Amino acid sequence: MTVTTLTSREFNQDTSGAKKAARKGPVFITDRGRPAHVLLTIEDYRRLTGGNMSLAEAVAQVGVADFEFKPPRTGPGIFKPAKLS
Repeated sequence: MTVTTLTSREFNQDTSGAKKAARKGPVFITDRGRPAHVLLTIEDYRRLTGGNMSLAEAVAQVGVADFEFKPPRTGPGIFKPAKLS
């Protein structure tokens, strides 16, 4: 794995080069000398996040008409009767 660091200006001037570098490892993009963003391939991102996406990420996908959503089950004891007195 190769880690690449680019300034914001370098990233803006050579986006395709940054995407090629991301195939070899993460690309850190700096802003005023400090790391501000990380560019990853989608495969690396999914591996880091466990392959799961949030509902917001699923809905935000462009060109995808259908997606699978399996919300986690709640455990027992989460709901309690209301005390009315």
